[in-house]
Amino acid sequence: MEEVPEYRALFAVDIAGSAGRGDVALRQIREALSTALRESFARSGIDWEACLRQDLGDGTRVVFPAGTPKASLVHPLVHELTVRLRAHNRLAGPPTRVRVRMALHAGDVHIGPDGTVVGRPLEVLARLLDATPARAALAQTPEATTALLVSQHFHEETVCQGQPGIDPASFRHVSVREKEFAASAWLHVPACATPSAAESSGPGELTESGGSGGRAGQDRAADDEIPSNAKMISRASGHGVIYAVQSGTIHISGKT
Repeated sequence: MEEVPEYRALFAVDIAGSAGRGDVALRQIREALSTALRESFARSGIDWEACLRQDLGDGTRVVFPAGTPKASLVHPLVHELTVRLRAHNRLAGPPTRVRVRMALHAGDVHIGPDGTVVGRPLEVLARLLDATPARAALAQTPEATTALLVSQHFHEETVCQGQPGIDPASFRHVSVREKEFAASAWLHVPACATPSAAESSGPGELTESGGSGGRAGQDRAADDEIPSNAKMISRASGHGVIYAVQSGTIHISGKT
């Protein structure tokens, strides 16, 4: 009986510059990425065990369960993963720091009884993951921890719809040419904190959403990495004290 194609969202992540670090460091960075992925999936409401996963050596490919909201893969998933890897890097030495390229796509794939997945969308995903724009973005932006490429199809169906937590303006159109593959894609380089999916801004609160760059994003890159239960207090340039939490929400009190 011929397998019926199923429309699935697809995600892939790869550790940048993993070669040449040695076996010990490679095991440590693989474990750091695996832990960050599991925690990020949980925070995003995605069942890690229900996903079809393939080990890529220094990364992972994920085929999501049917019906998984594609918007949740951009936010909060990409944000959650970025924050966790930044937190890891704050305490890690150069050999065990983790910076990653990510790719998102969706399409019809064939899923075998044993969970094997085949189809053209997987090839597109692989080309996006290896594409020059994401590699160049990390090389040119040392403070960046993650770089995401989404396919034109994924961008049209998800990003440009303006879903909560997703800023279409933070995605830049790029051309991808890898081997025989050529297509349009959209590059996103998270540079500052965004509110988590479980939180929303109330009256009088100021929030910042992740973008592809900007001075404010660079200045706050380290602040994103504080633990979720921590509170940071710093003096503002004007009057008041700013209380910031991991989600990026800023509460300004009237006391000096």
